[in-house]
Amino acid sequence: MTAVARILLRRIALLVPLLLGIVLFVFLVMRFSDVDPASAFFQGANPTPQQLHDFRERNGLLDPLPVRYVHFVGELLHGDLGTSALTRAPVVDQVTTALPLTLQLTFLGLTIAVVLALAGGVTAAVYRDRLPDQAIRVVSLVGVAAPGFWLALLMIQYLAVDRGWFPTGGYINPADSVTGWLKTMALPAFALSLPVAAQLTRIVRTSVVEELDKDYVRTAIGSGLPPRVVVGRNVLRNALVNPLTVLGLRVGYLLGGAVVIETIFSLPGMGKLMIDAVQNGDPAVVQGVVLTTATGFVVVNLVIDILYLLVNPRLRAG
Repeated sequence: MTAVARILLRRIALLVPLLLGIVLFVFLVMRFSDVDPASAFFQGANPTPQQLHDFRERNGLLDPLPVRYVHFVGELLHGDLGTSALTRAPVVDQVTTALPLTLQLTFLGLTIAVVLALAGGVTAAVYRDRLPDQAIRVVSLVGVAAPGFWLALLMIQYLAVDRGWFPTGGYINPADSVTGWLKTMALPAFALSLPVAAQLTRIVRTSVVEELDKDYVRTAIGSGLPPRVVVGRNVLRNALVNPLTVLGLRVGYLLGGAVVIETIFSLPGMGKLMIDAVQNGDPAVVQGVVLTTATGFVVVNLVIDILYLLVNPRLRAG
């Protein structure tokens, strides 16, 4: 078995206890919350104490906590996230409907962040301590300090309300109109991605600067290779190791930031679904959204680990 296969198997094996720990944490937090599933189920009505008792007994809410946890894990393994107290519909159906939009927003935000970070970070490193480097560092510092929701409000005011270039909110399915989809997703994606792009730009710059100072770069350029070839073929690949590690953590920010951004732009994704569930006292939906988001974060980090192996030959050799 190769070193890459062994490392991947170890990573995948670690996912099982990690996911069980996430499930346990969410289970305990929801069970010790002030929201009573029985009362949430009968909201808008006046149930009798006997009706509440029957509901708790029928749904296993009176069982000991370890027994409830085992039943909960068993339901998750069968794809059952519970039933919404508000709509009486399976939570998995609501999550399946909302998840594609959040994935679209996260993917667009991640793509924009990576492109801007690579362009800005490499440019700043190549023109180190000169005007382009100083300008990019100032812009990235402002981007790190600016919260995504504030950028979203500014974009709505200046680009949507004042100039009318983009809609202020809403969502158009790409199957109906690709152009309309891009217009509705452009501002949310940029608002979500800019803080991440600013952070990654600083990290990419530092990594590329460190790589440019190594002997093999000076040797390659001194032997007659064009600097752009050396940077594109060798420097950039070696310098991507540290940014990739940070990128895995920033994906969690993108997923979490989507909650606020979707609410601001009225996008019917996972964020809006969870906000509505919190406001309406629907614990099963909140629980389903949190578990789905946490699982997605873990899976994305596994993908980042695989990319880390691809760009780090020393790790593959080890």
